[in-house]
Amino acid sequence: MAKEPMLKFVSLSREMPEKRPANLRAQDFHEIYREFAAQKAEEQASRCSQCGVPYCQSHCPLHNNIPDWLRLTAQGRLEEAYEISQATNTFPEICGRICPQDRLCEGNCVIEQSGHGTVTIGSVEKYITDMAWENGWVKPGRPMVERSESVGIIGAGPGGLAAADRLRRAGVQVTVYDRYDRAGGLLTYGIPGFKLEKPVVMQRIEQLEQAGVKFVMNCKVGEDLSFDAIRGQHDSVLIATGVYKARDLQAPGVGAKGIVAALDYLTASNRKSFGDDVPEYDSGELNAAGKRVVVIGGGDTAMDCLRTAIRQGATSVKCLYRRDKANMPGSQRETQNAEEEGVDFVWLTAPKGFTGGEYVEGVMVQRMRLGAPDQSGRQMPELIEGADYVEPAELVIQALGFEPEAIPTLWGVPELAVTRWGTIKADFKTHATSLPGVYAAGDIVRGASLVVWAIRDGREAADSILAWLAQPASVAAE
Repeated sequence: MAKEPMLKFVSLSREMPEKRPANLRAQDFHEIYREFAAQKAEEQASRCSQCGVPYCQSHCPLHNNIPDWLRLTAQGRLEEAYEISQATNTFPEICGRICPQDRLCEGNCVIEQSGHGTVTIGSVEKYITDMAWENGWVKPGRPMVERSESVGIIGAGPGGLAAADRLRRAGVQVTVYDRYDRAGGLLTYGIPGFKLEKPVVMQRIEQLEQAGVKFVMNCKVGEDLSFDAIRGQHDSVLIATGVYKARDLQAPGVGAKGIVAALDYLTASNRKSFGDDVPEYDSGELNAAGKRVVVIGGGDTAMDCLRTAIRQGATSVKCLYRRDKANMPGSQRETQNAEEEGVDFVWLTAPKGFTGGEYVEGVMVQRMRLGAPDQSGRQMPELIEGADYVEPAELVIQALGFEPEAIPTLWGVPELAVTRWGTIKADFKTHATSLPGVYAAGDIVRGASLVVWAIRDGREAADSILAWLAQPASVAAE
């Protein structure tokens, strides 16, 4: 397996073990690694030019005060650096690991634009936050004064958790409802552990519990508990369910066994890492070991599936994408990581159907070329006649994106307004929906997007809820 670039601290632990003596204890190695990581963090932080126009900050959805905490890190003042980092970001240790920094802060670093290589902002953020947890600088957000108002949050993903943290710090009583048995949403079950270690997520959820946030798990709204019941129990409600409905292909043979949805595949792998009993994984249905794997799609979820399949021991892993590399929607860094780990990208290809009977045996592939740009400016893929072929596969993973579920119908609230795409219609600034006292944030409003945007939406929605709760009852009821 190819090594990842040394610029990312996540790769340092892979590089250093090859050089350690056989008799070096794990504890000793941890100390050496920490010293090495600290040195690299300070070196990278000291490269920040402290420019007058911090494009890194303006291109961060949370507008993190990046130059200031880089300066403090360079000076070795890590606790102060952490305090500034967490002031605007509810989960800096998570964003430092999974944010597409190449498209956001790092991609807009002045040093990067001048051709000298970006400051590795994400790695520094990860390092200072990990040090904060190790040294006990991260404290539960217990309020100074308790308030009687309560807020129900539907969805324990990043948006819902960010709102819960902000509301709880203000003294509001918060209850979070979620369909899964563990909180975290896609942080827990949708993102592989090699990108986001699950103890990192669980420690943050435990901190929220210590702060007084209540979690009601294994709760499907509309089945186990009605939406009206939740509204009746709370002064305000935030909908932060995310979007989980997978987009499916409509092609001959699509119902064969061995053709699976990306989220089902990733969830099975993550559950296994928790030690859960996962029959679909053990049977091989959602396990790539010893199989020829084809992943259809070009986003970050597709990259997660590809890299997971490599780690599970697939005999070959290929990615079909209908455009070229330059037009992929996912992170270029993630694509590079997948290539280095042995994934074969087959550009300008699209599935036409599937071969086999009960079980899939191959993907009928049609070759494409890029034609004229569409309204967004991206070149449209066009079919090349007579260039079809069959790509052998025992496991095909569909990673074509996600759509919102029909929430008004599922929850029995037809008066909850939605857009023509099925997302909940909410005010762009306040996140208020068509129902009084009901707010919505994250992917269920903006469509499938980044974790960092969900965090921002959740924080903004919490602020709007606090303002609404402060209004006189007569005004709030309007």
